[in-house]
Amino acid sequence: MSTLTLAEARAIIEAAENKAVEIGQPVNIAVVDDGGNLIAHVRQDGAWIGSVDISINKAWTSRAFDIQTKDLGENSQPTQQFFGIHSTNGGRVAIFAGGVPLRREGKVIGGLGVSGGSGEQDQQIAEAGRDSF
Repeated sequence: MSTLTLAEARAIIEAAENKAVEIGQPVNIAVVDDGGNLIAHVRQDGAWIGSVDISINKAWTSRAFDIQTKDLGENSQPTQQFFGIHSTNGGRVAIFAGGVPLRREGKVIGGLGVSGGSGEQDQQIAEAGRDSF
C-alpha cells in the first residue's frame, strides 16, 4: 500500500511517544500523509501548547521537501542555497530538527514532526517513530 493509514500513523506516534517517555521529554507528535495533510497528532501531558503547530509544520515540511528538517536547516543558513526558505509558504517551513520524511519502498508517503524538547531530543524521538515504520 502506498498511502499511509491511520493505523500506521498511530503506531508511529506510539513508538515516538515511548521514546519521549524514555528520555523524559513530553512533546507534540504529528503525522501527515503524502499530500502534507494531517492524519494524527498527539500532545503528551505537559508538552507545550506552542509546539502543537510546530510539530505539524515539521511534519508538513519534511513531506513538502522530502528532507529531514534538520538537514533543510543546515542548508538554509546565510550563504547557503536555501537561505530564506523559512519565510516561504506562509511561514510554514520549519528549519530545525524534529521533522523526518516517512518512506515506503523508497517513496516518501508522509512526514513525522516532533516538537517540545531540544532539537536533539525532537530528532531522537522523530527517528524512533520513523524507524518503527
